[in-house]
Amino acid sequence: MGQEHSQEQAARNVSTEQLSHELAQLFARKCFTPLEITHFKDVFRSLADEQDGIYYWKEETLCRFLVIPDAIGPGPLLNQMATYLGAFPFPSLAPSILTIEAILKVVVIMTERYGKVLKNGKADRNKLLFRSLAVFDRRMSSVYKKPSEEALDALKEASSEAKESAIASPIEPRYTGGFLIDKPSNDDEEEEDDDELALAALDSLDAIEIFKHDQRADTKIHHAQIPVDNFRRLLMLLLVVAPLDAQESLSRHAQRLTETRLAGLRRVADSILWSFTPEQNAGIFYQPFNTIIPVSLPFMFDGLNPLFEHFLFSKNIDLHKRRRKSSASAPLSPMIVASPIEPEVPDDPLEPLLPQEGEILDLNVLSQLAFFLKGNTIFRRLRPLYQGVDAGFSMGSMEQKVFNWHAPSILLVSGTRLALEPDGARERSYADTLPPKRFPNGSSGNSTSERVVFGAYLDVPWKHTYKEAIGGSETLIFQLEPIHEVFRASTISKDYATFTKSGISFGSPPPRARPVSGLSSKANLGPVSLLLDSSLEYGVFNHDSTGGGSFHPSQTRGTDWQDRFEIESLEVWGCGGDEEAQKQRAAWAFEEREAAARKNIRMGKDVESDRALLEMAGLLSGHSASGGSMG
Repeated sequence: MGQEHSQEQAARNVSTEQLSHELAQLFARKCFTPLEITHFKDVFRSLADEQDGIYYWKEETLCRFLVIPDAIGPGPLLNQMATYLGAFPFPSLAPSILTIEAILKVVVIMTERYGKVLKNGKADRNKLLFRSLAVFDRRMSSVYKKPSEEALDALKEASSEAKESAIASPIEPRYTGGFLIDKPSNDDEEEEDDDELALAALDSLDAIEIFKHDQRADTKIHHAQIPVDNFRRLLMLLLVVAPLDAQESLSRHAQRLTETRLAGLRRVADSILWSFTPEQNAGIFYQPFNTIIPVSLPFMFDGLNPLFEHFLFSKNIDLHKRRRKSSASAPLSPMIVASPIEPEVPDDPLEPLLPQEGEILDLNVLSQLAFFLKGNTIFRRLRPLYQGVDAGFSMGSMEQKVFNWHAPSILLVSGTRLALEPDGARERSYADTLPPKRFPNGSSGNSTSERVVFGAYLDVPWKHTYKEAIGGSETLIFQLEPIHEVFRASTISKDYATFTKSGISFGSPPPRARPVSGLSSKANLGPVSLLLDSSLEYGVFNHDSTGGGSFHPSQTRGTDWQDRFEIESLEVWGCGGDEEAQKQRAAWAFEEREAAARKNIRMGKDVESDRALLEMAGLLSGHSASGGSMG
């Protein structure tokens, strides 16, 4: 095979290093504007280190430029990702030195600009990101060894042949320390291991065969795992960067990282992490990674896009001055000029991501929601409609607060699991309204608490449901704690949401108006459903893994469970902006005017006529108050 590989490379007279260089130049020309490339080169020059004519970035340089919070500690992991992606599309070149070409490829991948070059540009980057995070060895370690001095020496030799291209040299990935893990159950299965983005990149260079031979046996994806501690740190970073806007410094959001916020970040990260490792594996395999993210965390990596867009905005360039000369033939030619970038100091106050925090919804949970609800629909666009602790736990109070919101909304409910046997008269009374419990309680993850948090996203306005349920195909049920998971709408049934005098439900059919003789009047729980009773005192989440209802069952947990809980907090948040809030205020004002009008009609403004009507009704005698008595 090695001889065949050499013959193919000789036939093309090109090396993997040269192909890597060609791809970087192609990305530079087609994925960025000339002005963006100018900014990018200036950013690189400003912070690059130099050794024997080779210009590169160190780990601390990368983390300092991106303003990665030290309190979370994801720096080494971020550097691992960058040094892997910088070698794209050749795994054998990883970990690469972070030269100007390597960092350019990192930016292209992290900002998803590759679609302008790759023929299969719509392919997602999740598989590539998994590879960049994983350890391709049965002995995993959370310590990733940086490119060695040997790497710089090899890079120096490569640069002597093509000094301006600053091509990375082939360096084997190395890991130190670690612990043994069990052999993956699918180790002997034949699995398609090709990376779609890498294949598309080499297809654009007519070098598919070279790529296939470059794939080493020890980098098969079913041999790889992401160490749990590494993934936890990454999740905490992703939660922090989730609300990041283009050109917005991460330092603004890092200001909020108090001890309390960090504790909350870790709690949320653990809930998400547990969905990947239900058996507390030492690491995360690709199969659950690839299954869970599209369903429950489709936007988890979106915050990386604006974070790495910072490479395209240099503060050193004054657009009003004469533009610097650039080479069209070599857009990445590194002409280093030392001009250190001063760290950004936030000045203007940051617009609040939430107008106020609730008992359930805080900034950490808001970012958690953004992992499966688009950030532009919730950051700075949520309005508190109803909070049980303030308005009172009653259907009437909730109806008054939420029915005039003419846009989607999010319901959040938290509580404590009830014991298997009802404790007290109220719990027994509630248990009598439900079918006998057939399933055990759900998993508590790695938490010792019995606290649970569930929620629902309703994609239509609230209203009474007398005969038919409401909601559309975008309606969701989700669990946030102790395990994160999203249950998406099915087309088998459309009983997505109901609001009746019997309570609020998601995934269960509307209750019968009148019990049919001979049939049970107990609640009819859907296979995957969330039900809150009419007093908003108790709730139940039911999960039947056989499915067949309005929401799909768990994609990763093939078990049945049912959580009955006492409600402690209940909140409804409107998704929208000032326009939706204005419509709600207008609707409230209209209802107040109508109520006042009805009151005037009932009582009237003609006192004598009103008195005559009361006398005719026998509610008032015909005598005056001073001259007679009540009859």
